[in-house]
Order: sequence, then structure tokens, then C-alpha cells
Amino acid sequence: MSRPLRQAQDRPFKVLGVQQIAIGGISKDRLRTLWVDMLGLEVTGNFVSERENVDEDICAMGSGPFKVEVDLMQPLDVDKKPAVQATPLNHVGLWIDDLPKAVQWLTGQGVRFAPGGIRKGAAGFDICFLHPKSNDEFPVSGEGVLIEMVQAPPEVVLAFSRLVAFDWR
Repeated sequence: MSRPLRQAQDRPFKVLGVQQIAIGGISKDRLRTLWVDMLGLEVTGNFVSERENVDEDICAMGSGPFKVEVDLMQPLDVDKKPAVQATPLNHVGLWIDDLPKAVQWLTGQGVRFAPGGIRKGAAGFDICFLHPKSNDEFPVSGEGVLIEMVQAPPEVVLAFSRLVAFDWR
């Protein structure tokens, strides 16, 4: 199904920046050796979900509204799906200024979303996922990459708007 592409100025939302990078492996301990012990990221939380078959350490780099999460994920059961370790770069999360508008507009453009809709994510923000594979009904996808869209809180939206408005000359 062919859908007309709209121009960027018609898009009713903005992608503000990277919110997170999620890395999967068989063992969080091995991932922590690099990301925490050697690169110095701080573990700021943990998230466990039977439904998502994941035990993840939430790490951080940077600070304030420009902080980026690095989620180190291992499966609760290596034989179950989703297999968070199967793709080492599991997904990339993007700050979105208006998640409901983004989902509505992108769906109208033929973007395929993963099941589950908008819901609370591990860090407490509203999230949804763009599917890594397209289909006949929705021909636009992450082309093999799972993409998490994350509703940016007001302070992040404000910080990015100030950054964009800054004159770098």
C-alpha cells in the first residue's frame, strides 16, 4: 500500500535526541565489566519483567535532561521470547516531544508499531516501539532495528528547545 509522504514541516512532533541505548547479552555481569567497571557508567536502577523476559540494569551517562540511559539486559530464560540477547544492540530509544501525535501521524504514514501500544516503560516514561520488520499493511519499519519512542518530560522538551535556540557562532 502506497501512502504519500508528508514534508517535515507537516510533522506534528519532534525527535529531540537519544534517550537510551539497550544492549543485550547472556550475562549482565559481562556487560557491566565494560560499561560500568571500565567506562564508568553509574547503575541507577534495575528493571525485571517476566512478560518481556528481561532483567536489566539501567545505567546513565551525562546528566540532567541530556542524560542518556544505557540499559544492560539479560534474559530471565534464554529459551523464551523475546530473546533480549539475540540482538546485542537490542534497541535505541528516542525522546519525542508529543508521543500520541507521533504515533498517530506515523501510523498514517504506514509505520508499523510493535504490539502493546503506548505504555509505561522501565524508567517510568510513556513509551512505544516501532517494529523492526514491515508488512503489507505497514510498509515502513525499523528495517531490522527496534526503535523505542519515549515521551520526553517537560524539562527535557524545554532543555532541547533551548539548545536548538542557542546561537553557536
